[in-house]
Amino acid sequence: MAEGKLDLVTPPPPAGNRGDTVTELLGQIADTGRDAARGGYSRPVLSGSERDLLAWFVEQAQRRGLDVDVDRNGIAWAWWNPSGADLRGSVVTGSHLDSVPGGGAFDGPLGVASALVAVDHLRARGITPSRALGVAVFPEEEGSRFGVACLGSRLLTGELAPKRALALTDPDGTTLAEAWGRAGMDPAHLGRDDEALARIGTFVELHVEQGRGLIDLDAPVAVASSVLGHGRWRLSFTGEGNHAGATLMADRRDPVVAAAAAVLAARQSALAHADARATVGRIVPVPGGTNVIASRVDAWLDVRHPDDAVTAAVVAEISERAAEAARAEGCELVVTQESFSATAHFDGVLRDRLTRVLSGAPVLATGAGHDAAVLAGHVPSAMLFVRNPTGVSHSPAEAVEDDDAEQGAAALATALEHLLT
Repeated sequence: MAEGKLDLVTPPPPAGNRGDTVTELLGQIADTGRDAARGGYSRPVLSGSERDLLAWFVEQAQRRGLDVDVDRNGIAWAWWNPSGADLRGSVVTGSHLDSVPGGGAFDGPLGVASALVAVDHLRARGITPSRALGVAVFPEEEGSRFGVACLGSRLLTGELAPKRALALTDPDGTTLAEAWGRAGMDPAHLGRDDEALARIGTFVELHVEQGRGLIDLDAPVAVASSVLGHGRWRLSFTGEGNHAGATLMADRRDPVVAAAAAVLAARQSALAHADARATVGRIVPVPGGTNVIASRVDAWLDVRHPDDAVTAAVVAEISERAAEAARAEGCELVVTQESFSATAHFDGVLRDRLTRVLSGAPVLATGAGHDAAVLAGHVPSAMLFVRNPTGVSHSPAEAVEDDDAEQGAAALATALEHLLT
Protein backbone atom coordinates (compact mmCIF):
# COMPACT_ATOMS: atom_id res chain seq x y z
CA MET A 1 0.00 0.00 0.00
CA ALA A 2 1.36 3.42 -0.94
CA GLU A 3 2.25 5.86 1.84
CA GLY A 4 -0.91 7.44 3.21
CA LYS A 5 -3.28 5.71 0.79
CA LEU A 6 -6.12 3.34 1.61
CA ASP A 7 -7.38 0.76 -0.85
CA LEU A 8 -10.84 -0.73 -0.35
CA VAL A 9 -10.15 -4.28 -1.43
CA THR A 10 -12.67 -6.78 -2.72
CA PRO A 11 -14.03 -8.44 0.41
CA PRO A 12 -13.54 -12.14 1.03
CA PRO A 13 -16.63 -14.24 1.69
CA PRO A 14 -18.29 -13.39 5.03
CA ALA A 15 -17.07 -15.62 7.82
CA GLY A 16 -20.29 -15.50 9.82
CA ASN A 17 -19.69 -15.39 13.55
CA ARG A 18 -15.92 -15.23 13.60
CA GLY A 19 -15.70 -15.51 17.36
CA ASP A 20 -12.59 -13.33 17.64
CA THR A 21 -11.71 -11.90 21.02
CA VAL A 22 -10.70 -8.29 21.54
CA THR A 23 -7.29 -9.49 22.66
CA GLU A 24 -6.82 -11.49 19.46
CA LEU A 25 -7.79 -8.57 17.26
CA LEU A 26 -5.46 -6.17 19.05
CA GLY A 27 -2.72 -8.76 18.77
CA GLN A 28 -3.01 -8.56 14.99
CA ILE A 29 -1.95 -4.89 15.05
CA ALA A 30 0.48 -5.09 17.97
CA ASP A 31 3.51 -4.41 15.75
CA THR A 32 1.97 -1.60 13.72
CA GLY A 33 3.37 1.82 14.53
CA ARG A 34 5.71 0.77 17.32
CA ASP A 35 7.99 3.63 18.34
CA ALA A 36 11.46 2.36 19.17
CA ALA A 37 12.65 5.77 20.40
CA ARG A 38 9.72 6.77 22.63
CA GLY A 39 8.33 3.35 23.47
CA GLY A 40 4.69 2.54 22.84
CA TYR A 41 3.11 3.56 19.56
CA SER A 42 3.23 6.59 17.28
CA ARG A 43 0.41 6.40 14.73
CA PRO A 44 -0.22 9.93 13.40
CA VAL A 45 -3.13 10.45 11.03
CA LEU A 46 -2.44 9.79 7.33
CA SER A 47 0.88 8.12 8.15
CA GLY A 48 1.76 4.69 6.83
CA SER A 49 1.05 3.06 10.19
CA GLU A 50 -2.34 4.73 10.59
CA ARG A 51 -3.31 3.79 7.02
CA ASP A 52 -2.24 0.19 7.72
CA LEU A 53 -4.49 0.14 10.77
CA LEU A 54 -7.39 1.47 8.73
CA ALA A 55 -6.78 -1.21 6.08
CA TRP A 56 -6.86 -3.79 8.90
CA PHE A 57 -10.22 -2.40 10.04
CA VAL A 58 -11.62 -2.56 6.51
CA GLU A 59 -10.49 -6.17 6.15
CA GLN A 60 -12.00 -7.19 9.49
CA ALA A 61 -15.27 -5.42 8.73
CA GLN A 62 -15.56 -6.97 5.30
CA ARG A 63 -14.80 -10.43 6.67
CA ARG A 64 -17.87 -9.92 8.83
CA GLY A 65 -19.95 -9.08 5.78
CA LEU A 66 -20.16 -5.37 6.66
CA ASP A 67 -20.39 -2.75 3.92
CA VAL A 68 -17.50 -0.29 4.15
CA ASP A 69 -17.03 3.20 2.79
CA VAL A 70 -14.83 6.20 3.61
CA ASP A 71 -16.56 9.58 3.50
CA ARG A 72 -15.21 12.93 2.34
CA ASN A 73 -13.95 13.78 5.84
CA GLY A 74 -11.88 10.61 6.05
CA ILE A 75 -14.26 8.81 8.42
CA ALA A 76 -14.49 5.07 7.72
CA TRP A 77 -17.94 3.52 8.13
CA ALA A 78 -18.81 -0.19 8.30
CA TRP A 79 -22.52 -1.09 8.16
CA TRP A 80 -24.41 -4.16 9.31
CA ASN A 81 -27.78 -3.71 7.69
CA PRO A 82 -29.40 -7.09 6.97
CA SER A 83 -32.87 -5.56 6.49
CA GLY A 84 -31.69 -2.98 3.96
CA ALA A 85 -33.15 -0.22 6.13
CA ASP A 86 -32.55 3.46 5.48
CA LEU A 87 -29.26 4.37 7.15
CA ARG A 88 -30.69 7.55 8.62
CA GLY A 89 -31.09 7.32 12.38
CA SER A 90 -28.86 4.25 12.77
CA VAL A 91 -27.17 3.06 15.94
CA VAL A 92 -23.44 3.74 15.59
CA THR A 93 -20.41 2.80 17.66
CA GLY A 94 -16.66 3.14 17.06
CA SER A 95 -13.59 5.13 18.01
CA HIS A 96 -10.22 6.05 16.45
CA LEU A 97 -6.95 4.40 15.41
CA ASP A 98 -4.44 7.29 15.53
CA SER A 99 -2.31 7.85 18.62
CA VAL A 100 -0.33 10.44 20.52
CA PRO A 101 3.47 10.18 20.11
CA GLY A 102 4.59 7.18 22.15
CA GLY A 103 1.05 6.31 23.22
CA GLY A 104 -0.40 3.10 24.56
CA ALA A 105 -1.92 0.16 22.72
CA PHE A 106 -5.53 0.70 23.79
CA ASP A 107 -6.38 4.39 23.40
CA GLY A 108 -8.64 4.21 20.33
CA PRO A 109 -8.01 0.70 18.97
CA LEU A 110 -9.74 -0.89 21.99
CA GLY A 111 -13.00 0.78 20.96
CA VAL A 112 -12.63 -0.27 17.32
CA ALA A 113 -11.77 -3.89 18.13
CA SER A 114 -14.56 -4.05 20.72
CA ALA A 115 -17.07 -2.79 18.17
CA LEU A 116 -16.14 -5.58 15.77
CA VAL A 117 -16.36 -8.19 18.53
CA ALA A 118 -19.70 -6.71 19.63
CA VAL A 119 -21.05 -7.50 16.15
CA ASP A 120 -19.87 -11.09 16.66
CA HIS A 121 -21.64 -11.22 20.03
CA LEU A 122 -24.88 -9.94 18.56
CA ARG A 123 -24.80 -12.55 15.81
CA ALA A 124 -24.01 -15.27 18.35
CA ARG A 125 -27.04 -14.14 20.35
CA GLY A 126 -29.20 -14.58 17.26
CA ILE A 127 -29.81 -10.84 16.83
CA THR A 128 -30.89 -9.71 13.36
CA PRO A 129 -31.32 -5.95 13.65
CA SER A 130 -34.26 -4.33 11.89
CA ARG A 131 -32.27 -1.08 11.68
CA ALA A 132 -28.68 -0.53 10.68
CA LEU A 133 -25.71 -0.78 13.03
CA GLY A 134 -22.64 1.22 12.05
CA VAL A 135 -19.03 1.11 13.18
CA ALA A 136 -17.15 4.38 12.61
CA VAL A 137 -13.43 5.13 12.72
CA PHE A 138 -12.68 8.83 13.11
CA PRO A 139 -9.37 10.34 11.89
CA GLU A 140 -7.03 12.57 13.93
CA GLU A 141 -8.83 12.17 17.24
CA GLU A 142 -5.65 12.91 19.15
CA GLY A 143 -4.63 15.95 17.12
CA SER A 144 -1.04 14.75 17.34
CA ARG A 145 -0.15 15.65 13.75
CA PHE A 146 -2.19 18.73 12.85
CA GLY A 147 -2.87 20.12 16.32
CA VAL A 148 -6.67 19.95 16.41
CA ALA A 149 -8.14 17.06 18.38
CA CYS A 150 -11.23 15.20 17.08
CA LEU A 151 -10.65 16.69 13.65
CA GLY A 152 -12.83 14.16 11.79
CA SER A 153 -15.85 14.58 14.04
CA ARG A 154 -15.40 18.37 14.11
CA LEU A 155 -15.41 18.47 10.31
CA LEU A 156 -18.43 16.15 10.15
CA THR A 157 -20.47 18.34 12.49
CA GLY A 158 -19.30 21.67 11.09
CA GLU A 159 -17.51 22.64 14.31
CA LEU A 160 -14.30 23.12 12.31
CA ALA A 161 -14.36 25.27 9.18
CA PRO A 162 -12.83 23.55 6.13
CA LYS A 163 -10.74 26.62 5.27
CA ARG A 164 -9.08 26.53 8.68
CA ALA A 165 -8.65 22.75 8.57
CA LEU A 166 -6.94 22.78 5.19
CA ALA A 167 -4.42 25.37 6.38
CA LEU A 168 -3.36 23.34 9.43
CA THR A 169 0.27 22.23 9.27
CA ASP A 170 2.16 19.35 10.83
CA PRO A 171 5.61 19.72 12.47
CA ASP A 172 7.27 19.20 9.06
CA GLY A 173 5.30 22.07 7.49
CA THR A 174 2.97 19.82 5.46
CA THR A 175 -0.53 21.25 5.28
CA LEU A 176 -3.60 19.13 5.85
CA ALA A 177 -4.63 19.92 2.28
CA GLU A 178 -1.36 18.48 0.97
CA ALA A 179 -1.54 15.37 3.16
CA TRP A 180 -5.20 14.82 2.25
CA GLY A 181 -4.39 14.95 -1.46
CA ARG A 182 -1.45 12.57 -1.09
CA ALA A 183 -3.80 10.09 0.59
CA GLY A 184 -5.95 10.09 -2.55
CA MET A 185 -8.78 12.20 -1.14
CA ASP A 186 -10.13 15.51 -2.45
CA PRO A 187 -9.52 18.28 0.11
CA ALA A 188 -12.10 20.46 -1.64
CA HIS A 189 -14.87 18.23 -0.22
CA LEU A 190 -13.96 18.59 3.47
CA GLY A 191 -16.63 20.01 5.77
CA ARG A 192 -19.97 19.56 7.45
CA ASP A 193 -21.77 16.51 6.10
CA ASP A 194 -25.46 16.59 6.98
CA GLU A 195 -26.16 13.34 5.15
CA ALA A 196 -23.51 11.43 7.11
CA LEU A 197 -24.52 13.09 10.36
CA ALA A 198 -28.15 12.11 9.79
CA ARG A 199 -27.09 8.46 9.71
CA ILE A 200 -26.23 8.66 13.41
CA GLY A 201 -29.40 8.29 15.45
CA THR A 202 -27.46 7.25 18.56
CA PHE A 203 -23.70 7.02 19.13
CA VAL A 204 -21.92 4.91 21.76
CA GLU A 205 -18.13 4.96 22.04
CA LEU A 206 -16.17 2.43 24.09
CA HIS A 207 -12.78 3.61 25.32
CA VAL A 208 -10.08 2.62 27.76
CA GLU A 209 -10.45 4.66 30.93
CA GLN A 210 -7.74 7.29 31.14
CA GLY A 211 -7.61 7.49 34.91
CA ARG A 212 -8.16 5.57 38.16
CA GLY A 213 -11.95 5.71 38.53
CA LEU A 214 -12.64 2.05 37.82
CA ILE A 215 -9.64 0.92 39.86
CA ASP A 216 -11.04 2.67 42.90
CA LEU A 217 -14.56 1.35 42.22
CA ASP A 218 -13.29 -2.20 41.54
CA ALA A 219 -15.46 -2.43 38.42
CA PRO A 220 -14.54 -3.47 34.88
CA VAL A 221 -16.89 -1.14 32.94
CA ALA A 222 -18.47 2.27 33.54
CA VAL A 223 -20.84 4.63 31.74
CA ALA A 224 -19.62 8.18 31.12
CA SER A 225 -21.39 11.25 32.47
CA SER A 226 -19.36 14.14 31.04
CA VAL A 227 -16.11 15.32 29.47
CA LEU A 228 -14.19 18.28 30.89
CA GLY A 229 -14.00 21.43 28.83
CA HIS A 230 -10.54 21.74 27.37
CA GLY A 231 -8.49 23.60 24.81
CA ARG A 232 -5.07 24.05 23.29
CA TRP A 233 -3.16 27.30 22.97
CA ARG A 234 0.15 27.99 21.24
CA LEU A 235 2.47 30.43 23.01
CA SER A 236 5.03 31.82 20.55
CA PHE A 237 7.94 33.68 22.16
CA THR A 238 10.23 35.68 19.86
CA GLY A 239 13.65 36.91 20.97
CA GLU A 240 17.07 37.24 19.36
CA GLY A 241 19.04 34.29 18.12
CA ASN A 242 22.72 34.51 18.96
CA HIS A 243 25.92 32.67 19.88
CA ALA A 244 25.88 30.76 23.18
CA GLY A 245 29.50 31.56 23.93
CA ALA A 246 29.93 35.06 22.54
CA THR A 247 26.78 36.65 24.04
CA LEU A 248 26.93 37.87 27.63
CA MET A 249 24.03 36.91 29.87
CA ALA A 250 23.06 40.55 30.34
CA ASP A 251 22.85 41.06 26.57
CA ARG A 252 20.50 38.22 25.81
CA ARG A 253 16.88 38.21 24.65
CA ASP A 254 16.31 34.52 25.21
CA PRO A 255 12.80 33.20 24.48
CA VAL A 256 13.62 29.91 26.20
CA VAL A 257 13.85 31.73 29.53
CA ALA A 258 10.45 33.34 28.96
CA ALA A 259 8.95 29.99 27.92
CA ALA A 260 10.34 28.33 31.07
CA ALA A 261 8.64 30.98 33.20
CA ALA A 262 5.37 30.27 31.36
CA VAL A 263 5.63 26.56 32.17
CA LEU A 264 5.95 27.36 35.86
CA ALA A 265 3.10 29.87 35.62
CA ALA A 266 0.86 27.17 34.13
CA ARG A 267 1.47 24.90 37.09
CA GLN A 268 0.95 27.67 39.63
CA SER A 269 -2.27 28.90 38.04
CA ALA A 270 -3.78 25.41 37.79
CA LEU A 271 -2.95 24.67 41.42
CA ALA A 272 -4.73 27.87 42.44
CA HIS A 273 -8.03 26.68 40.92
CA ALA A 274 -9.59 23.49 42.30
CA ASP A 275 -9.88 20.73 39.67
CA ALA A 276 -8.03 22.73 37.00
CA ARG A 277 -5.38 20.99 34.87
CA ALA A 278 -2.72 22.84 32.87
CA THR A 279 -0.01 21.12 30.87
CA VAL A 280 2.81 22.21 28.59
CA GLY A 281 3.61 18.97 26.80
CA ARG A 282 5.50 20.26 23.78
CA ILE A 283 8.19 22.94 23.45
CA VAL A 284 9.99 23.63 20.16
CA PRO A 285 12.97 26.02 20.12
CA VAL A 286 14.10 27.48 16.79
CA PRO A 287 16.65 26.76 15.42
CA GLY A 288 17.27 24.15 18.14
CA GLY A 289 21.06 24.05 18.28
CA THR A 290 22.85 23.15 21.50
CA ASN A 291 25.21 26.12 21.25
CA VAL A 292 22.61 28.56 19.89
CA ILE A 293 20.43 31.03 21.78
CA ALA A 294 16.99 30.40 20.25
CA SER A 295 15.32 33.10 18.17
CA ARG A 296 11.84 31.70 18.81
CA VAL A 297 10.17 29.17 21.05
CA ASP A 298 6.72 27.68 20.50
CA ALA A 299 5.08 26.07 23.53
CA TRP A 300 1.72 24.32 23.47
CA LEU A 301 -0.56 24.73 26.48
CA ASP A 302 -3.44 22.37 27.35
CA VAL A 303 -5.94 23.65 29.96
CA ARG A 304 -9.02 21.83 31.33
CA HIS A 305 -11.72 22.43 33.94
CA PRO A 306 -15.38 21.41 34.40
CA ASP A 307 -16.39 25.10 34.35
CA ASP A 308 -15.53 26.72 31.02
CA ALA A 309 -15.32 30.14 32.68
CA VAL A 310 -12.58 28.83 34.97
CA THR A 311 -10.73 27.39 31.97
CA ALA A 312 -10.79 30.84 30.36
CA ALA A 313 -9.61 32.45 33.60
CA VAL A 314 -6.69 30.03 33.96
CA VAL A 315 -5.61 30.64 30.35
CA ALA A 316 -5.82 34.41 30.90
CA GLU A 317 -3.69 34.19 34.05
CA ILE A 318 -1.05 32.04 32.35
CA SER A 319 -1.00 34.33 29.30
CA GLU A 320 -0.54 37.43 31.49
CA ARG A 321 2.33 35.87 33.44
CA ALA A 322 3.92 34.62 30.22
CA ALA A 323 3.69 38.12 28.74
CA GLU A 324 5.35 39.59 31.85
CA ALA A 325 8.17 37.04 31.55
CA ALA A 326 8.58 37.84 27.86
CA ARG A 327 8.82 41.59 28.53
CA ALA A 328 11.36 41.04 31.30
CA GLU A 329 13.52 39.08 28.87
CA GLY A 330 13.10 41.60 26.03
CA CYS A 331 10.97 39.16 24.02
CA GLU A 332 7.57 39.29 22.40
CA LEU A 333 4.68 36.86 22.90
CA VAL A 334 1.75 35.87 20.71
CA VAL A 335 -0.93 33.54 22.15
CA THR A 336 -3.07 31.64 19.64
CA GLN A 337 -6.04 29.45 20.51
CA GLU A 338 -5.80 26.32 18.39
CA SER A 339 -8.87 24.48 19.69
CA PHE A 340 -11.48 24.58 22.41
CA SER A 341 -14.26 22.22 23.45
CA ALA A 342 -16.77 23.23 26.07
CA THR A 343 -17.62 20.80 28.87
CA ALA A 344 -19.84 18.12 27.32
CA HIS A 345 -22.59 16.33 29.24
CA PHE A 346 -23.75 13.10 27.68
CA ASP A 347 -27.46 12.55 27.05
CA GLY A 348 -28.96 11.85 30.48
CA VAL A 349 -31.77 9.61 29.25
CA LEU A 350 -29.36 7.50 27.19
CA ARG A 351 -26.84 7.37 30.05
CA ASP A 352 -29.52 6.12 32.48
CA ARG A 353 -30.80 3.54 29.98
CA LEU A 354 -27.32 2.10 29.56
CA THR A 355 -26.68 2.11 33.30
CA ARG A 356 -29.83 0.05 33.85
CA VAL A 357 -29.23 -2.43 31.04
CA LEU A 358 -25.62 -2.90 32.22
CA SER A 359 -26.75 -3.94 35.70
CA GLY A 360 -26.06 -0.69 37.45
CA ALA A 361 -22.62 0.06 35.98
CA PRO A 362 -21.00 3.01 37.76
CA VAL A 363 -21.12 6.47 36.18
CA LEU A 364 -17.86 8.38 35.73
CA ALA A 365 -16.80 11.78 34.42
CA THR A 366 -13.58 12.04 32.41
CA GLY A 367 -10.96 14.67 31.82
CA ALA A 368 -10.04 13.28 28.39
CA GLY A 369 -11.57 14.47 25.14
CA HIS A 370 -13.33 12.12 22.71
CA ASP A 371 -15.22 12.15 19.41
CA ALA A 372 -18.33 11.16 21.37
CA ALA A 373 -18.14 14.48 23.21
CA VAL A 374 -18.11 16.37 19.90
CA LEU A 375 -21.05 14.34 18.60
CA ALA A 376 -22.94 14.88 21.89
CA GLY A 377 -23.75 18.41 20.78
CA HIS A 378 -25.57 17.05 17.71
CA VAL A 379 -26.92 13.55 18.41
CA PRO A 380 -27.69 11.48 21.54
CA SER A 381 -24.29 10.12 22.56
CA ALA A 382 -22.82 7.97 25.30
CA MET A 383 -19.55 6.35 26.31
CA LEU A 384 -18.43 3.18 28.04
CA PHE A 385 -15.08 3.02 29.83
CA VAL A 386 -13.05 -0.15 30.38
CA ARG A 387 -10.79 -0.44 33.42
CA ASN A 388 -7.13 0.47 33.07
CA PRO A 389 -5.22 -1.27 35.90
CA THR A 390 -2.32 1.20 35.77
CA GLY A 391 -4.49 4.32 35.68
CA VAL A 392 -1.97 5.68 33.16
CA SER A 393 -2.77 6.73 29.58
CA HIS A 394 -1.05 8.51 26.69
CA SER A 395 1.90 6.37 27.70
CA PRO A 396 3.28 2.88 27.00
CA ALA A 397 2.19 2.02 30.58
CA GLU A 398 -1.48 2.13 29.55
CA ALA A 399 -3.05 -1.32 30.02
CA VAL A 400 -6.24 -3.38 29.90
CA GLU A 401 -6.56 -6.90 31.30
CA ASP A 402 -7.78 -9.50 28.79
CA ASP A 403 -10.85 -10.37 30.84
CA ASP A 404 -11.83 -6.71 31.22
CA ALA A 405 -11.45 -6.20 27.46
CA GLU A 406 -13.86 -9.06 26.79
CA GLN A 407 -16.29 -7.82 29.42
CA GLY A 408 -16.17 -4.42 27.77
CA ALA A 409 -17.04 -5.85 24.34
CA ALA A 410 -19.87 -7.90 25.85
CA ALA A 411 -21.19 -4.80 27.62
CA LEU A 412 -21.03 -2.84 24.37
CA ALA A 413 -22.94 -5.62 22.61
CA THR A 414 -25.61 -5.53 25.32
CA ALA A 415 -25.91 -1.76 25.02
CA LEU A 416 -26.20 -1.96 21.22
CA GLU A 417 -28.74 -4.79 21.43
CA HIS A 418 -30.86 -2.63 23.75
CA LEU A 419 -30.66 0.32 21.36
CA LEU A 420 -31.38 -1.74 18.26
CA THR A 421 -34.55 -3.34 19.63
